[in-house]
Amino acid sequence: MEKTKIIFGVVVISIIVAMISFKTDRTEDNMSKLPKGEYLSQSTSPNGTYTIRTYLSDKGGATVANAVRGELILNNKNKKPRNIYWDYRINVSVITWESDETVIINGHKISLPNGKYDWRVDK
Repeated sequence: MEKTKIIFGVVVISIIVAMISFKTDRTEDNMSKLPKGEYLSQSTSPNGTYTIRTYLSDKGGATVANAVRGELILNNKNKKPRNIYWDYRINVSVITWESDETVIINGHKISLPNGKYDWRVDK
């Protein structure tokens, strides 16, 4: 009886840990795990604070469509670029600036520095 309780406890704890790690991996900012891709274009904000660089990812071959990844660079700061844009079934990058703090990439408006667009979430 005691051995059964221990086994049951281990199984329950294992399931809980697995569920937490799966949920964290799915809901966490997993844009940091995107493929690098080939350089497409870049654009700098009107006041020079930000630069957006976009890359084409076509790693899927015949089974997966192209995707575009955009990264934000904080000019004049020694910070690592951060992915802010990920769109699927697209192979172009049109970047326009609505203001110093708002960029539009392929029709998706992103407020900087914290905003982002991810087609997997913002469908």
